[in-house]
Amino acid sequence: MRVPAFARRAAMAALLVVIPCLDAPCAQQAAPAAPGALSVSRIFSGEFNARGVGQLRWIEGGRAFLTVEPAPGGRGREIVRHETATDARTVLVTAAQLTPPGATAPLAFEAFAWSDDNSKLLLFTNTRRVWRLNTRGDYWVLDRTSGALRKLGGEAQPSTLMFATFSPDGRWVAYVREHDMYAEELATGAITRLTRDGSRTSINGTSDWVYEEELGIRQAFQWSPDSKRILLWHFDASAVRDFLLINDTDSLYPFTTAIPYPKAGTTNSRVTLGVVAPTGGAVTWLAVEGDTAASYIGRAEWLDSASVLVQHLDRKQGRNDFWVGNATTGRGSVLWTDQDSAWVLVQETRWVNGGKAGPLALVESERDGWRHVHSVSRKSGATTLLTPGDFDVSLAGVDEKGGILYVMASPGDAIHDYLYRVPLKGGKAVRVTPGDQPGTHRYDISPDGRWALHTVSRHDAPPRTEIVRLPSHEVVRVLEDNAALRAKLEALGAPATEFFTVTTAQGLPVDGYVMRPRNFDPAKRYPVLVHIYGEPAGMTAADRWGGNTALFHRMIADQGYLVMSFDTRGTPSPKGRAWRKGIYGAVGATTAAEQAGALRAFAATHAYVDTSRVAIWGWSGGGTNTLNAMFREPGVFKVGMSVAPVPDQRLYDTIYQERYMGLPQENVAGYRLGSAINHAEGLEGKLLIVHGSGDDNVHYQGTERLVNRLIELGKRFDMMVYPNRSHGIYEGAGTTVHVYTLLQRYLNEHLPAGGR
Repeated sequence: MRVPAFARRAAMAALLVVIPCLDAPCAQQAAPAAPGALSVSRIFSGEFNARGVGQLRWIEGGRAFLTVEPAPGGRGREIVRHETATDARTVLVTAAQLTPPGATAPLAFEAFAWSDDNSKLLLFTNTRRVWRLNTRGDYWVLDRTSGALRKLGGEAQPSTLMFATFSPDGRWVAYVREHDMYAEELATGAITRLTRDGSRTSINGTSDWVYEEELGIRQAFQWSPDSKRILLWHFDASAVRDFLLINDTDSLYPFTTAIPYPKAGTTNSRVTLGVVAPTGGAVTWLAVEGDTAASYIGRAEWLDSASVLVQHLDRKQGRNDFWVGNATTGRGSVLWTDQDSAWVLVQETRWVNGGKAGPLALVESERDGWRHVHSVSRKSGATTLLTPGDFDVSLAGVDEKGGILYVMASPGDAIHDYLYRVPLKGGKAVRVTPGDQPGTHRYDISPDGRWALHTVSRHDAPPRTEIVRLPSHEVVRVLEDNAALRAKLEALGAPATEFFTVTTAQGLPVDGYVMRPRNFDPAKRYPVLVHIYGEPAGMTAADRWGGNTALFHRMIADQGYLVMSFDTRGTPSPKGRAWRKGIYGAVGATTAAEQAGALRAFAATHAYVDTSRVAIWGWSGGGTNTLNAMFREPGVFKVGMSVAPVPDQRLYDTIYQERYMGLPQENVAGYRLGSAINHAEGLEGKLLIVHGSGDDNVHYQGTERLVNRLIELGKRFDMMVYPNRSHGIYEGAGTTVHVYTLLQRYLNEHLPAGGR
């Protein structure tokens, strides 16, 4: 029986440990800040935000690109074409053209798209957030020939349309509205409703919560190349249990928001794929083999106007079948299968012309122990390894005319990431990124493979973005160098972050970094704050711009701490399959010991590390591993700050948790061993738990269960709950500053700063 909301909150209030004095001046008493020094308020004021290049997109194969720029006089924005080679600038759409009839101001748009013939412009405005991103709003179409600007959707309520998309021939726009699919003919304004069963548990054209969160699927429909049909996804979530988020603050009486949320081992949505004409009529459902409530549709796309490619994964995600189906009959067969005893990747396929071999799909697989690019023949399913070698790669782009495959790789250097080129038929990888540019590099390569938008950053250096010519890497033009921010950072006078690799007593090579105080004295011994994530979804020890979190760590270091981080096994470091997947079925079981081992190994050769004064903190998976560290390695970690953790792996979603742990019904021991709540009796140090009660991702439920367990064990701890905040705990004025001030003060109070 569900406990009434008022009873749950009354219990919570009784358990809450009030932490006074959260204002920044009080929090910094342990280490007064010098004038101009970093503070939490200053860090999160926006002063140190790095500038980007905004909505830049390639057109004409790469000959030019588009940007959105402020209009003259500052009223609205305009869309501008830039010649890639020369930067010749042409305003394609003015702010005046984007002003609706009778309006006094141009539309404030968040995104835009062109029709294939560039005669029409689609604008996304008046947007609303749906879970992670703004995906619901209003759409307008500008006819560049006539100058007509009109809103789509007919009599639809404001901000109810999702994922509006031009047909390739420019005649139609398809979109989702209130869980149903629609197609609107632009010449007449006629709207055709393509599905009629839409509801919160019958979802057409977009995805359910877990597919969006873990497979990145939001828009769940696609036009055929000939514009005659639409491939759409349907989610039947009727068998998925609701999770209720309780809102106690926004009305006189609490109310709930129900989310169909499948927890590990429970029932998923049943997903089906259909094909329908924009004029309406019967939907042809594809006969993908198996029960899709017990498996996953990872991707679905048109191969041509007659056939579709579906990536079909089993429930454990150890097998991915590339299924090719006939869009008219709905029948098909498996072309190629990727398989792994742990988990496989969902592919973002790229098709190239294989000559006599026919079309080739470029895919990534770890079948030889490293992540490599392979080509798969559409005719036969035959597979060819294109990037041999004992290193990981990821596909970055293709120059078909030049016969070049571009990949990201970093042989023997997991903290950086560089661009390499490989013959499209396979062969040796040659580095393209200049050797004198350490750091993390990102490339948005033009469709023709001749140009790239190149961004490079380092842990202590904000991003620099430029246009480069490929494969020479000649810099054609710098678009943003963040010079003002670089100067501001240099004025802080902070020592450079040091990256290193240590070998633990068990022989494990672990990458990490250390940030030292500005007044560092190697003759003294300093307390340590370890920042942890430690799960397959992310790295922390990478030489890339860390933004506000890194600046927070710099502020902590300057108070008199060593701030350190380690990437242990299971993190997505480019160190091969065994490194990433060696934790399969045992996530959380070894991380704390490996983190402690890496710290000991570093301290063994660096006398300034005070191993008797060590704190640890992390968010999400890092919050989980903070709990593991405090419960499993109490002799090492004396203070822990756990934000939005998953104390019990059974409470997290099916796709993520089962991908790395298998099914809870089949891996009972693994789930028990990997869940921090089952080791809470080991807590000896000072522990702060922080959570948002409106977290739709990592439910506050898990923290409440952990609190009950700690009380049962008689353990002392501190806790802060942020009402109705989501997983990022950022909603509401002052929230972010409050969170980080809380973390700073807790550290200062329970692990005083300064060398001894």
